[in-house]
Amino acid sequence: MRKIGITILYIVTFVIAFVLAVIFLYIILSTMVAPAVNDRVAKETADTLVALPLPEDTEWIETVYKAGKLVGCGNGMQYFGAILIRSGLSMEELQEYYSDYAEHEWECEVESQPDSEIVIAFEHIGLEFQTDIAGDDYYIVYSWGSSDSIFAMLDLRGH
Repeated sequence: MRKIGITILYIVTFVIAFVLAVIFLYIILSTMVAPAVNDRVAKETADTLVALPLPEDTEWIETVYKAGKLVGCGNGMQYFGAILIRSGLSMEELQEYYSDYAEHEWECEVESQPDSEIVIAFEHIGLEFQTDIAGDDYYIVYSWGSSDSIFAMLDLRGH
């Protein structure tokens, strides 16, 4: 009878240790690893824009990126990358130029950038450029990224 009690104690101890290890692993993945991986995807989205050749009479000013629940309802990780440019070209000319580099409708979008605050359609966060914007020749070029990684589901910022 004593042997059965010791066996049950070992099994219970193993189950408790296993459950605690799974909980610990989930906490580490959801608070440290997943945010770092998802931030990297957002940075790559912005880096793709930085790597594009600039049109004539245009200079790159700044880059921003963000991963998290940025717009809409429900759960889901979203990736945003953008560059701030200053250009002598019109917004229509810039839109036409960058449309050649867009593979999807959510890539290489161009809008006028009247001040530091980025107001694309963010509902859940605030994002802004560090540059003091003065003039009507500043534009934001932005893309939404994507990833089918398990880390998109584990990141608590997507909930």
